[in-house]
Amino acid sequence: MGELIFFKPFFKQVIWGGSKMRDVYGYSIPGDDTGEAWVISANPHGTSTVCKGTYDGQSLEDLWNGHRELFGNLEGKEFPLLVKIIDANDHLSIQVHPDDTYAFHHENGSQGKTECWYILDCDEGADIIIGHHAKSREELEQMVAAGQWDTLLRKLPIHKGDFFYIPSGTVHAIRKGTLLLEVQQNSDTTYRLYDYGRLQDGRPRQLHLKESMDVILCPHTDRDTKRAVEHHEGYEVCTLADGPYFTVIKWDVKTHVSISQNYPFMLIDVTAGSGTLDNCQVKAGDHILVPAGYGTLRCQGAMELIATHI
Repeated sequence: MGELIFFKPFFKQVIWGGSKMRDVYGYSIPGDDTGEAWVISANPHGTSTVCKGTYDGQSLEDLWNGHRELFGNLEGKEFPLLVKIIDANDHLSIQVHPDDTYAFHHENGSQGKTECWYILDCDEGADIIIGHHAKSREELEQMVAAGQWDTLLRKLPIHKGDFFYIPSGTVHAIRKGTLLLEVQQNSDTTYRLYDYGRLQDGRPRQLHLKESMDVILCPHTDRDTKRAVEHHEGYEVCTLADGPYFTVIKWDVKTHVSISQNYPFMLIDVTAGSGTLDNCQVKAGDHILVPAGYGTLRCQGAMELIATHI
């Protein structure tokens, strides 16, 4: 049995950010325009740092490079996943991400980006954008060129507890009044298709029209993410995503549950409530790496856990 490794987030201030991460989780955010907390990240654009225990002060990148045994001696240059909390105090730009092949050839060997969203909280009447209504690539190009965004983009209402799987090539945007947890491939490659004509420092933010049109899937097809909830004594469990890049499972702990860690690593995000993981006190806003060989994780309390493994 190893040691649970707790992380301190890396924060990003952005024009659409807010202050909910301080209000909801008590984070010491850098300002009221904090839009992203990279809570478990080894990405060079923002690495999370161990905040207690044997590896206190080391980054996740340090652990990946220097203690690969914690990850079951997985091969690979980079830690494969990135977990964020996103606070959208305004609409994010309309975006799309490349797949691995396109990113490798056009982004200096980078990974592509498939991601998923778990809605932590949202304003009444909030929505998101996932997908588009164009029936052919020709129609897509015509609608983009004509700026027919209201007709083109596919808006979906959202509620707390909703989950969305967003493969590479999917047009998407988080919208105002949304707080969510994002699990994704470890990639920071984003193509911006449309940005509402906003200015940053007096000028429009860069768009990536050619790259976006290269990678957008057309026509859009929905992924069914409705999964059955299993009810057990002491807990409920639901597999939210089970894809080629990650598996995401939600554990609603009512009193207790034992979770087997049989993977190269497991990530645990405490999204609500409080309790203990073995003999460690945890609360909403904690983010933990359960290393290889840990065995059984015994959870007690009333809390919601999002567990991710590859």
